[in-house]
Amino acid sequence: MTVQSPYAAIQQLIEWKRYKEALTEAQEQLRREPDDPALFALIARIYSLTDDNEKALHWAGEALARDPEQELAWFVRVVAHYESGNEKLFYEVLQEAMRIDPYESYYYFLKANKLNQKGKFKESREQLQYALELNPEAPLYLATMSYVEALLGHMEESDRLDREAVRYDAESPMVLLYLAWAAGQRGDYPKKETYMREAVRGNPEDKQFQNEYLEALQQNHRLYRVFLWPNKQLRRMKPWQVLVSWLVLWIVFKPLLIVFIFLYITAHWVTKAIVHVRVFGWRRRR
Repeated sequence: MTVQSPYAAIQQLIEWKRYKEALTEAQEQLRREPDDPALFALIARIYSLTDDNEKALHWAGEALARDPEQELAWFVRVVAHYESGNEKLFYEVLQEAMRIDPYESYYYFLKANKLNQKGKFKESREQLQYALELNPEAPLYLATMSYVEALLGHMEESDRLDREAVRYDAESPMVLLYLAWAAGQRGDYPKKETYMREAVRGNPEDKQFQNEYLEALQQNHRLYRVFLWPNKQLRRMKPWQVLVSWLVLWIVFKPLLIVFIFLYITAHWVTKAIVHVRVFGWRRRR
């Protein structure tokens, strides 16, 4: 979803991920055009990209109050409610957004992801086919389709889509994440590790990417399977599970509590060190 002139400069800043500058420029433009719904929607999009969904929804609402069919504002609302996990509200907003802009391919991609979460892979593939009809060269859709085909057991088709996605974009962390999942489903663990290493390189602070990379290491190397197994179990524990474990160990056998705390702290630093060394080498990041 993009915005054309007269706000091309703001859009360019967004594409460069210079969100603070984009927001400053958009707010400056808003002083000149205080009733332009496209500007309100653009500000909403900037907040959406910085994961501030509360402000994103506020500004999208301001845009829709001025133009009930403002396409970018609806796009922001769909993405925000998708990320909130409120499925009922997501589908309600999505239905109206698709009525207003039936040619937005990303809507079909989001529907496909929701279907994947429910294990409805055939239905997900149908949605991805719609997305690819509208945007046949989108590497994210191709990578996701590769993953879905692998889940359905169509390994040759998954591998073909893998190659096609890489041909269009082999750098986007999200594309690489889906390609890694697809490779894992095909049992190609060396390729999964390669994809996740490059994904972490592009997004080194994201915890999900770090965890996925550690998973890839474990699947591809016996040594890491043995070494990382305790850390993997600890990292999977929810805060309340950690607290309960501490209390039980305190009651049953206090020395074990010390061991548990040591392992829990070590899990964070050891896994972070492994990811850093495997991805960036021994050099320090500046």
